Amino acid sequence: MAEDDAVDRPTGTPPTGTPPTAPRRPRRRRRWLMITAGVVAFLLVAAGALLWIAYRKLDGNIRTDTTTDRLLARLEAERPSRTAGAKGAENILLIGSDDRSGANATYGGEAGNQRSDTTILLHLAADRKHATAVSVPRDVMVTVPACEKPDGTRSKSGLMQFNWAFEIGGPACSIRTVEQLSGIRIDHYVILDFSGFKTVVDAIGGVEVCVPQPIHDKDARLDLPAGRQTLHGEQALGYVRARESLGDGSDTQRMGRQQQFLAALIRKVQSQGVLLNPTKLWPVLDAATSSIRADSGLSSLGALYDLTQDLRGIPSSDVVFLTAPRRAYRYDSDRDEFVQPQTTQLFTALRDDQRIAVRPPGSTPSPTAGASPSAGLSQGPPTGADVAAGASASPTAGASPAFEGRTADVDACAQH
Repeated sequence: MAEDDAVDRPTGTPPTGTPPTAPRRPRRRRRWLMITAGVVAFLLVAAGALLWIAYRKLDGNIRTDTTTDRLLARLEAERPSRTAGAKGAENILLIGSDDRSGANATYGGEAGNQRSDTTILLHLAADRKHATAVSVPRDVMVTVPACEKPDGTRSKSGLMQFNWAFEIGGPACSIRTVEQLSGIRIDHYVILDFSGFKTVVDAIGGVEVCVPQPIHDKDARLDLPAGRQTLHGEQALGYVRARESLGDGSDTQRMGRQQQFLAALIRKVQSQGVLLNPTKLWPVLDAATSSIRADSGLSSLGALYDLTQDLRGIPSSDVVFLTAPRRAYRYDSDRDEFVQPQTTQLFTALRDDQRIAVRPPGSTPSPTAGASPSAGLSQGPPTGADVAAGASASPTAGASPAFEGRTADVDACAQH
């Protein structure tokens, strides 16, 4: 029994030293997590810094027209008020000037004495579900109000071509003229010159248009075959500005080409996802912000971003382009005059934030579409005051006719 106990009893000295430690994986894992977190934090800070630099760069590109803001503020009491039904709507005057200074000197003419080559009134509905772009003919005869000139003197009010307003008193005079003849308050304005237009078109990669017949115009720098053509900066500028060598040489067809071009540009931006693709959006934003002059309410990147977001949410089928109704001026066939009552109906509908119905250019209006072209015309030369006075009256239900125009979703090339 004792021997059995001896066999079972452990012998020798007990083991010395410490027991084996647990694996060190948790501590090593924590170290890698800390390193990874540090790298991620650094990248986030670096990315944030780059974004801030980019934001400041784009924001600094935009030029604020403080002179025009000051002149308009001084005349606030004379400007139209917004109607209750249009609360939240915005009206933006887009002005393309024929400035020949700086980078625009290559287009000839004298620096200074610039006029508005293109003027478009862009109306954004309060619900941001539709938009209307109305071209104002540059040769239409209107009453231009008294405006402050660059030298500080004041001009006299008078009947003249619309584009003279810009030459007399700059953007402020153009804005006051549009407000007077339409009864619509202009909330913002954007000015773009020749060089800026080219830069923006190039940044977006060109715009496809339909050329119905070959164009060979040395002055417009155009040499294009018929058919679908992608126009880049220089060609695009010549295409939207040329008159004599294209179509019947009228300003009517020139404005029609401008509207088709803008519609094609909108389709390209929406179809290629430019507004959602940073690599495509950056050059467009850089070109656009470097090329425009705007009011203080629109001359920041944040304000322009909000505007692009508003436009992105509007289907191209709900973006309407048209020209204010006009005909040859009775005293000079090389000039235009507004047609009444259609012009008043158009501006009143926009002022009250109503949708504008359009029919294809050249189509025959229905008998109920509106009054005859001569209806509502005075016996003397028409004035902007005549239109403004008519626009102050509230329209009757269904009074607005269908105007000649187009929507941005219509592909002009598909119609040929």
